[in-house]
Amino acid sequence: MRVLIVDDEPLARQRLAALVGESALAEVAGEAANGLDAITAVTGLVPDVVLLDVRMPGMDGLETARHLATLAAPPAVIFTTAYDEHALAAFEARAVDYLLKPVRLERLAAALERAAVLRAGRAALTPALTTGQRRHVSAVVGDALRLLPVAEVLYFQADHGYVSAVATDQRLLIEDPLRALEDEFADEFVRVHRNALVNLAAVKGLERDDEGNSVIAFHGIATRLVVSRRLLGTVRRRLRGR
Repeated sequence: MRVLIVDDEPLARQRLAALVGESALAEVAGEAANGLDAITAVTGLVPDVVLLDVRMPGMDGLETARHLATLAAPPAVIFTTAYDEHALAAFEARAVDYLLKPVRLERLAAALERAAVLRAGRAALTPALTTGQRRHVSAVVGDALRLLPVAEVLYFQADHGYVSAVATDQRLLIEDPLRALEDEFADEFVRVHRNALVNLAAVKGLERDDEGNSVIAFHGIATRLVVSRRLLGTVRRRLRGR
């Protein structure tokens, strides 16, 4: 099996690469120092297994696994970490295994054997993490996984069963339902209409359109979103509380 090693510490990557080299089941396909680089590497290298550190700057291992899960054929994920408090979240993500550092050859070999057994049933390897707040939303475009930082999203909008994450210079069609996004990002976003959530930090203010509707005006773009009368009071309170 081809293994991608993901860890922000070079010495940790070096040690894991040496252990993989001692295994008859796997070979090192590549390395990455963080979650964002890992997603790019998975798209290019198509590894069977990802040895994934949990605590990393920028995008941690749990969020990385969540995005990898959207791929048509996601790799098996084996978490590696010096901390045991993430074990529950890791197994909620259906990780193949959870290895505590320093990783021992016997434990790594057992985890790789488990991954080998499960390779035929790809669905069993698919992480389905439902806990924790992401810093990015993702979508598969062609064969690549595209990421958009949540902080750059101006608004989420549902239309004919699809949800778009809209930024200043791009629009990403994502699979997350609007209600799930509302629950996950409740602190940063507010629902303004049954089909739209807006990023409070991106809102310039409330205006009136030619028909007398209250509309959201954004910084940097001309788009305006109508605020439903039922939600207007909540929107005003959230904007005052920013």
